[in-house]
Amino acid sequence: MKKIRWGIVSTAKIAREWLIPALHASQHAEVVAVASRDLAKAEAFAEKAGIPKAYGSYEALLADPNVDAIYNPLPNDQHVPVSMQAIKAGKHVLCEKPLGMDAANIQPLLELAAANPQLVVMEAFMYRFHPQWVKVREIIESGDLGQINAVEADFTYFNRDENNVRNKPGIGGGGLLDIGCYCISAARFIFGREPKRVTGMLDIDPQFGVDRHATGLLDFGPGMATFYCSTQSDSSQWVKISGEKGSLIVENPFYRRDMPSRLLLRNGDTDKEIVVGHYNHYVQQVDAFCAAINESLPAPTPLSDALGNIKVIDAVFKAAETGAWVEL
Repeated sequence: MKKIRWGIVSTAKIAREWLIPALHASQHAEVVAVASRDLAKAEAFAEKAGIPKAYGSYEALLADPNVDAIYNPLPNDQHVPVSMQAIKAGKHVLCEKPLGMDAANIQPLLELAAANPQLVVMEAFMYRFHPQWVKVREIIESGDLGQINAVEADFTYFNRDENNVRNKPGIGGGGLLDIGCYCISAARFIFGREPKRVTGMLDIDPQFGVDRHATGLLDFGPGMATFYCSTQSDSSQWVKISGEKGSLIVENPFYRRDMPSRLLLRNGDTDKEIVVGHYNHYVQQVDAFCAAINESLPAPTPLSDALGNIKVIDAVFKAAETGAWVEL
């Protein structure tokens, strides 16, 4: 399997701390270029990260014939335009979540990707590639939990940095787009279908103008999911699945690279701890993406999943405005 040559269209923290180390760790990838609108910044970043080439514009990187695929961790409002530029330049695209600002925003990208099936284009929900979620699916399908009645999800952190992109409304800031998307994605994955209707509430930060607390209720009929996400609460993440015969708690559902993952299965009076092991799901994601390119396969996670997720996010925003259920 040949190594896929990657370009990074940003000097963002997530690229520096998570994706680039994963690319270096993968046997199927190499990082060959990074771009920023500030050439000096790109050069300094490249030197620290061990990247051979630095560009002072995204267009210059996309014109590089030695780049096979790009990673787009730019602010949410730049996901669609820059990813579309990359597709037009013949590059495979791994774009950070959410794929765009809303369902209408991502539609041109979906159409362009569909018109270029030779390219792998995927939303980067790295958690899906952790083996613990394969185990979750196995437990559900085994019938140990019985019919799934409810999913509860929680994802929070504390960030009041006025310069952080998550606290800027015009570019897609706020907790719902940043981390609520994980809770919604997990619920859809667990039920294996789309919700029928959605309602929710938001608490808007008066200084930043973005949602700092968000909660939602998703009706999967049968079954329901609830979630809470916050950018101004102590760090926390967990998912609980409740069924007729048992329950399952995923202790670290979305990211944890420094320790093994643990699932807690309860059937009646019997408790069982399942340790899945130590995996870096960013590396797993990179390997799966590169394999799809090398083997001419569809993206490991289809863009239809990204569309389904953003539709639910849109519905939560609408429900928060109207105070009513939103049908999907």
